[in-house]
Amino acid sequence: MTHIVVLGAGIGGMSVAYELRGALGKGPAITVVGEGELFSFTPSNPWVAVGRRTPAEVQLQVPAYLARHGIDFEPAGAERVEPAHNRVRLRDGRELGYDHLVVATGPRLAFDEVPGLGPDGGHTHSICTTAHAAAAWEAYQAFLEAPGPVVIGAAAGASCFGPAYEFAMILDHDLRKRRLRDRVPITYVTPEPYAGHMGLGGVGDSKGLMESEFRQRHIQWITNAKITEVRDGAMDVVEMDVDGKPARQHTLPFRYAMVLPAFTGVDAVRGIEGLCNPRGFVLIDPHQRNPAFPNVHALGVCVAIPPVEATPVPTGAPKTGFMIESMVTAIAQNIRAELAGEPATAQATWNAICLADMGDTGIAFVALPQMPPRNVTWSRAGKWVHLAKVAFEKYFLMKMKSGHTEPVYEKYVLMLLGIDRTR
Repeated sequence: MTHIVVLGAGIGGMSVAYELRGALGKGPAITVVGEGELFSFTPSNPWVAVGRRTPAEVQLQVPAYLARHGIDFEPAGAERVEPAHNRVRLRDGRELGYDHLVVATGPRLAFDEVPGLGPDGGHTHSICTTAHAAAAWEAYQAFLEAPGPVVIGAAAGASCFGPAYEFAMILDHDLRKRRLRDRVPITYVTPEPYAGHMGLGGVGDSKGLMESEFRQRHIQWITNAKITEVRDGAMDVVEMDVDGKPARQHTLPFRYAMVLPAFTGVDAVRGIEGLCNPRGFVLIDPHQRNPAFPNVHALGVCVAIPPVEATPVPTGAPKTGFMIESMVTAIAQNIRAELAGEPATAQATWNAICLADMGDTGIAFVALPQMPPRNVTWSRAGKWVHLAKVAFEKYFLMKMKSGHTEPVYEKYVLMLLGIDRTR
C-alpha cells in the first residue's frame, strides 16, 4: 500500500493531509507527524498576546479529527529526514518509511542570530507560536501595572512582517481602551526599506496606508534597521542607508518588546545535500517537488523562495495563507497524477490574500500572484477587514474540524473574484 507521510500539523500540514485524502480516496495510507497533538491557528496569535483569545480558543486536538478521515497521527516529532532511504526518523527512535513525503514543518525560529533576542533566555517576546503568544500575554499583564516604552518589529532577514504590524496596531488599540496609551511610547523597528514593504516590494499603496496608520496612532518607525543586540530594557539598532552602510545608531529603551526573528529550515531537514538551500529551506521545482528527491514535496514557510528584491538590510519573501493553500492543492493534484502513472502538471498560483487586523479596523492586501510582476495588486483599509478576519478565524477552524479544505461556497467566491489555487 502506498504510504504518504506529512511532516507538520499546522495550517499547511493539516490542509494537505485532508486534501490528499479527498483527492486519493481511502486507498493510500496517510500519516501526519506533529510536534505534540495540538493544531494552532497561528494568525490568531496577536490576539492571544493581548488577551483577546485564549490558547484553547485557537487550538484543536489533532488526532481525533484526522482519525475521522482515516489519517494516522504521530505526535513524537521528526528527528531527521533520510530522503535517500525514503524514511523519517522520529524523536522516540522509531522510523517511518514513505513512498511520498510532504514537508510542511514551518520554520525554525532563528532567535540565536541576534544576541538577547527571543523569549527563551532573551529579552523580547514572540507571537510566532501560540505558546509564545500566551507567554507574551502573561508579560503584558505585568507591563500594564507599570507601563513604559514599547518596541515592536522584526529582525534582519525576517520574512513574515504582517503579524508584527498587526501586533503594533492591536497593542495601540488595547492601550487606548485602557486609557494608558499616553504613557506608552511605541517604536516600530523593521529591516524593510519602507513601512508597508512587507517583504513583497509593497502591495498597492501599502506604504502610504501603513505610514498613515503609524502617524494617526503616534507610532514612530525605523526602517532599514538591523537589530544588533538586545539587553534587559534596551535594544541596539543600526539604521542603514540605501547602500546598506551604517547611517545612524539607536539605543531604544523598552519595558516591553516583541520582535519577530528571521527563519531557517527546521533541524530535521537542514544540511541535507540536494534537499535544502544553505538556510535549510526545501528546494522545489514548479510542481512543489524537490529536484534531487522527486518524491519529496514541500509547502509553506519551509519552502525556499528567493527574496522579491535586494534590500539594504536583508528581508525574505513571506508565505501567506492563501499562497500555502495553493501549494496544498498543487501537491494533492500532482501526487494523485503520479500514483495514476501520469505526469505532474499542477502549479500553485502563489496568490496572496492577507487580512491584517488592527484592533478595531484593518488592512487587506491582495497580490495576484504574490511575486511581481503581478496581474492584480491592491490594498484597502476599513473596519470590514477586522470583521472579515474574525469570521475567517472561525471559518478556518471549522475547516480543520470538518476536513473539507475547499467547501463549494469558498470555491465559487474565489471564482467570482478571479482567484485560482492552481494553474
